[in-house]
Amino acid sequence: MSLLSLLLLVSATAPQSPAGEPVMRSLTPVLPVERIEPCLPFWERLGFARRDEVPHGEELGFVILGKGEVQVMYQSRASLREDLPGLAEGDFRSAVILYVKVSELDPLLPVLEQGEVVVPLRTTFYGAREIFVREPGGSVVAFTQHPE
Repeated sequence: MSLLSLLLLVSATAPQSPAGEPVMRSLTPVLPVERIEPCLPFWERLGFARRDEVPHGEELGFVILGKGEVQVMYQSRASLREDLPGLAEGDFRSAVILYVKVSELDPLLPVLEQGEVVVPLRTTFYGAREIFVREPGGSVVAFTQHPE
């Protein structure tokens, strides 16, 4: 299965994937910014609430905002430099990172590892297994499996 085919599965509305393929659970943009705090009032006025946040020094390093099924994530560039240094500078400085939650990561690894791996498979401090790849158009896509 190609990376494009996997991305198309994300947009499908059916909760079931074809037999033998992991379920794509959600796709959320991650917006890198200098500071998160100035961005919050815009979303809060629209009824979004903070679902999760991680401090970085005296400021926020990461936040998930959501309303219903819609989510947006922000990560400060300072936090990115520590967590994912390859995504904090250069071409990725103002890029959106797509964050795809999947039911199972292992079956996707052979396909994902055929392309350009930006951040190799890792386990985060919160227990998610994830890999970041560059899709053919140049954007970064993180595929992640969270513990149940």
